[in-house]
Amino acid sequence: MHFNRVHIEVTNICGLACSFCPPKLQPTKTMSLEFFEKVLLELKPYTKSLAFHIMGDPLILSNLFEYLELAFKHGFEVELTTSGYYLSKTPIAVMFHPAVRQLNISLNSYNKNSLNLSFEEYMDGVFSTCKSKLESYPKPFINLRVWNLDDILCETEFNAMLFDSIEKFFDVKLNLDEIYTNGVKSLRIASKVLLNFDNYFEWPSLKSMHDTQGTCYGIKSHIGILADGSVVPCCLDGEGVINLGNLHETHLSEVLGSKRTQDMIQGFAQGRAVEELCRKCSYKDRFEVS
Repeated sequence: MHFNRVHIEVTNICGLACSFCPPKLQPTKTMSLEFFEKVLLELKPYTKSLAFHIMGDPLILSNLFEYLELAFKHGFEVELTTSGYYLSKTPIAVMFHPAVRQLNISLNSYNKNSLNLSFEEYMDGVFSTCKSKLESYPKPFINLRVWNLDDILCETEFNAMLFDSIEKFFDVKLNLDEIYTNGVKSLRIASKVLLNFDNYFEWPSLKSMHDTQGTCYGIKSHIGILADGSVVPCCLDGEGVINLGNLHETHLSEVLGSKRTQDMIQGFAQGRAVEELCRKCSYKDRFEVS
């Protein structure tokens, strides 16, 4: 079994309350460095790529450098995903540590909060980070995410302001009509700096009325490990509804070999969602073969 990446929630603390995210029900938790290294050792046979994100924002950690050092020591590459609010407070040498392969910045988080930070101040942090990368850090990618293009929650006014500032800073021209009409997924705006587009998605919930069968990349291309050590089949199960086991109590190899895990794998291979949360997840419908 091999995963393209494993999502490790080094902390479930975000510091924001984005309207497109579900409320966090789990107790506030940050994974200890000692336990984090234990997790890394168990992950070595399964992946070389980590994403420090499920619900929290890793840039909120004052000792993020130490987590990255351990990942680098054990031969892992890391994706950092952030709302962008903590860019100006995080040392550049931490964000672009040698372990970091990609920095994802969720730009659409700005207008879904009511914090005392102007749009210009927010974008200054984003652009300053991009400038440092372009001048001094050739390795990592920066992925600027604009995941708000759906018709229901479309943010055309905010996006017009956002794209205008991006055009001016990077000296590029963005065709908004083409982006919206043609469903453009990604645009290169500088060396290893990309704009990534998508729609909002509905977080799966047992309360959802959605109910479909189907397949999914969960437990196939990736798994998640929550801050409390719980192993979940995908990065959308932030509350650990499908708790396959806890690495404080059980070795990862046993978790992955368990009947519950294997039933999920076999079910998805046959186009069946055996877990209730998976049946109520609309995100998997994106993987339907037409």
